Amino acid sequence: MERQRVELIIVGGGLAGLTLGIACAAAGIEVAVIDREAPDDMLAEPFDGRTTAIAHGSKQVLDGIGLWPLVASEAEPILEIRVADGESPLFLHYDHRDLGDAPLGYIVENRVLRRALIERARALPSLRHLAPLTVEQVERGAAAATALLGDGSRIKGELVAACDGKHSPLRRAAGIRTIDWDYPQTGIVCTVRHALPHRGVAVEHFLPAGPFAILPMTGQRSSIVWTERAELAPEIMALDESGFAAELGRRFGDFLGAVEVTGPRWSYPLALLHAEHYTAPRLALVGDAAHVIHPIAGQGLNLGIRDIAALAELVVDARRLGLDIATPEVLLRYERRRRFDNLTLAAVTDGLNRLFSNAVPPVRLARDLGLAVIDLLPPVKRLLMRHAMGMVGDLPRLVRGEPL
Repeated sequence: MERQRVELIIVGGGLAGLTLGIACAAAGIEVAVIDREAPDDMLAEPFDGRTTAIAHGSKQVLDGIGLWPLVASEAEPILEIRVADGESPLFLHYDHRDLGDAPLGYIVENRVLRRALIERARALPSLRHLAPLTVEQVERGAAAATALLGDGSRIKGELVAACDGKHSPLRRAAGIRTIDWDYPQTGIVCTVRHALPHRGVAVEHFLPAGPFAILPMTGQRSSIVWTERAELAPEIMALDESGFAAELGRRFGDFLGAVEVTGPRWSYPLALLHAEHYTAPRLALVGDAAHVIHPIAGQGLNLGIRDIAALAELVVDARRLGLDIATPEVLLRYERRRRFDNLTLAAVTDGLNRLFSNAVPPVRLARDLGLAVIDLLPPVKRLLMRHAMGMVGDLPRLVRGEPL
């Protein structure tokens, strides 16, 4: 039976898993990323038609590990954000110029990110991308962890990173419980082309069913992230092209002229999940395996990228000192550095969704006045903008724009 040895085993080769693998391998760590999906399948449009909002801090991470040059030409800068409550004349407006020259973030298609991740991974000699291949079992011992793979081979390492998603088998096998619930909402995602330029402005309308986000993409396109009542979403998804376009147009408005839906549409259930612990002996949960939040602020992957930056920093620092990269001290520091940020944003997004996803008149008046007041308080607004950019709190070196 074939046996391999690395330092870091990453289970799950999606956006989080490959990013972590590249961050560590670029710093000289021997890494194996194991994923059940074939790389070519992950690049096909039907696999994932979503886009990702890359905050400024996340962009600095991707730049620091050599990924950003591979996506920059297909990343649309977010220069402004406008938040409005339905048809209310009161709104909140963020402008990147209030903080300097850097955009608030970028919108990048997931297929572009996946293509860049696979290209970068193939260029790193210390990264083994084993796909398509399943992980049947992980044994975590006192001195090492061993993964039994679907082809009968085994791979041994010091640390296992669970990047295996919301339903993480590794998290469950470790007995780590979660606090979680399903929202009575479904996310509908599609891309539209419009007659007028968006000028880098992201718009979020709060409607009774949930937020309706219009996110600027390259080529005079926008990505739609449409939160709808779970019982109504299947009917909308089943509409023909003209019916779906009509429903979307009612929510989109005419501020960008004529709008045309391009490409497929997708839907997925919305949920909140937070693991009670991020670590177990020789195991670290990363990204959706540790936390899933409402997409109301577009921060899900950004939290995962900050997980990655923190864990990579701790692993690389331990290796440079000649230490085991999975000591209890390393894992405890990882959990302490990431828990507050993740819990805070989970609570904020959950609270915002509950606050804005209703049409009770007194509540609506209070929240509209709140948006208007924040818009008139520049120091508060700048702080919120820095939060949205991922530039507040205990920031790992990569997020600060420093080398790993």
